[in-house]
Amino acid sequence: MLDTHARKHVQPLVEKTADFLLKKGFTANGITKIAFAIGLSSGIFIYLDQPFWAVFALWFSGYLDVVDGTMARKTKPSAWGTLLDISFDRLVEISVILGLAFRFPDSMWALLLLSTSIIIAMTVFLTVGALSDKEGMKSFYYQAGLAERTEGFILFTLMIVFSTYLTALTLIFLVVQIITICQRMAEARRILK
Repeated sequence: MLDTHARKHVQPLVEKTADFLLKKGFTANGITKIAFAIGLSSGIFIYLDQPFWAVFALWFSGYLDVVDGTMARKTKPSAWGTLLDISFDRLVEISVILGLAFRFPDSMWALLLLSTSIIIAMTVFLTVGALSDKEGMKSFYYQAGLAERTEGFILFTLMIVFSTYLTALTLIFLVVQIITICQRMAEARRILK
C-alpha cells in the first residue's frame, strides 16, 4: 500500500541517488547484489542481539532495492535483473525471520506461520504478474495490497525492536499477509477471468 501510494514522495531522492551511482559506474545489478549482502546481515545482527544495526541494515538494503529498480529503468532493464531483485528480496526477508527464530525460539511457531503466508502471497503475486496482460512500471504487472515491502519492513522493525512482543507482532503481520492474499486473489479473479 505504501509502496504504491507514497513512492512519489521519495522518488526525487531515489532519482538523485540512482543518477549518482550510475555516474560512479555502478550497475543496477551491482546495487541489487550490494543491497542483498547488506540485507542478509540484518538477520545476523538480530541473532547477535544488535537490533539497531539489524534495523539499519534492513532499511538501507530496502532503500538500495528501490534505487536499483530506478537505475535499471534509466539504463536497460533485464529479466535477469528482475529475477535477482525478487529472489534477493525474499532471501533478505528469510534472513530476518531466521535471525528472529534462532534468537527467540519460543516465537518460532508464529514465524513459521508468517513464512508460510509470505510464500503464498508471493506465489499469487508472481503468478498474476506472469499471467496478466496488464503492464506496470516494473517489468511485470505489480499487484498492490495491504502488505507491500514497506509495510513488511515496518512490521519487521517492530518485531526486532519490541522483541518482548515478538509472537503477538508476528501474528499481526500474519493477519496483514492473509488480508493481502485475499485482496490479490480477488483482483486476480477479476483480471484473469
